[in-house]
Amino acid sequence: MKQCVFTAKRIAVVRAAVFVAAVSMIVFGVHRGEPFAVLQKAIRICLECIGIG
Repeated sequence: MKQCVFTAKRIAVVRAAVFVAAVSMIVFGVHRGEPFAVLQKAIRICLECIGIG
């Protein structure tokens, strides 16, 4: 039987690295004001869909 290449420690390290990267990207996007830009685009699209914009 083959032994598993991925150990629990290695999986935990990868998960932690992905988590840190995700949080860093979220913080960077919020710092740049991206939530406001996304909200403005969503409002514009919704108004176009109902025929007002």
